[in-house]
Amino acid sequence: MPNTAPLHPVVTSAHIRQQLKADLIGKDSYRGVTLSYSWLANQFGHLSLGFIPTLILCLCLEKCGQNWGATWAPVIVSGIWLAFETYNFLGPLLSNNQSNSKLLFVPKKGKYVFQPSWWNIAFDTMTDLGFFWLGAFVCARLFSGEGWQIIVIVVLLVLLILPVRYWYGVKIYQQNARYPFQARLSQWDQALHPQNLQAVKDFMQQSRNERMHLLLFGPDGSGKTSLAVGIANELSIQQHACAYITAAKLYSLFAQEDPTPTVPIRLWTWREAATLIIDDVNPGQPVKDEIMSADEFKNYLLDPTHGANNKNAITTKNLVWVMGSDGAHKVHEWKEMLESIGVKSNNILVVDLALPA
Repeated sequence: MPNTAPLHPVVTSAHIRQQLKADLIGKDSYRGVTLSYSWLANQFGHLSLGFIPTLILCLCLEKCGQNWGATWAPVIVSGIWLAFETYNFLGPLLSNNQSNSKLLFVPKKGKYVFQPSWWNIAFDTMTDLGFFWLGAFVCARLFSGEGWQIIVIVVLLVLLILPVRYWYGVKIYQQNARYPFQARLSQWDQALHPQNLQAVKDFMQQSRNERMHLLLFGPDGSGKTSLAVGIANELSIQQHACAYITAAKLYSLFAQEDPTPTVPIRLWTWREAATLIIDDVNPGQPVKDEIMSADEFKNYLLDPTHGANNKNAITTKNLVWVMGSDGAHKVHEWKEMLESIGVKSNNILVVDLALPA
């Protein structure tokens, strides 16, 4: 039987209510801004970008003596946003190029190393459009008493329930992973050796059924951390409980009990996460020597008090090791260490970014 840990969502409706309360009450200048709060603010902005242009258009048409402004203004504004978002979405999809523009698609030569999740992006686009349209029709309703506009508003509110629940939950998954920055796998644009590319794809696919370990080697500046965060963030968006931690911090946690999970600070610990990134295990070139060998890591792992829990946590989750050192010299030592604590050899994949593309 596969050695699996539960990957079902751990963010419940109760967690969402607690997070929503934390986001809406209090001063963000005092406590900082969460990803879930930023998402709420973003959707309020989309609502306003539907409301304000409709308001301006209605006032202009009313001043010009046109009595059809409140009827057609929301339709016109909604159509403009539909065309805009369609252009933004289909541009990179059809050309297979990246876009650096936040407003309009601007093609460039580079191709994606990892294809974006187009269905996920389409779902996000439709969510944005729902808020644009809602703002437009709410504004128009203030200028007229037409019943069909109420029907449109109600339909939009109903259709937005599922997207709001999904995206707000996703932001909770992402912020509780505590990534050092936000990045998706498709944003990683450095050239990859075909062997490395296949290893990442295998990890993403096989980690759904098996607990996989990805040893990510490479010199300083090769994009190890960015690649690791991109991989785990894709799983966070699929509502898997992920966690990011540096090796230096983890060494101290090996000897500690897990703190009680709290909202909105932390819903799961590194031991409870389904996928874990261990960053900066070693610095890599130009630093020639390893700071932490595989045997030394194992000694810390098998703490006299919590060794059994630590071992179980490492072997029953997906794990991305950001190693630093060149894989050709040290990979066998780390594979042997993992196998000695119960990780199956077939479940260990290697990416060596020192390999030329």
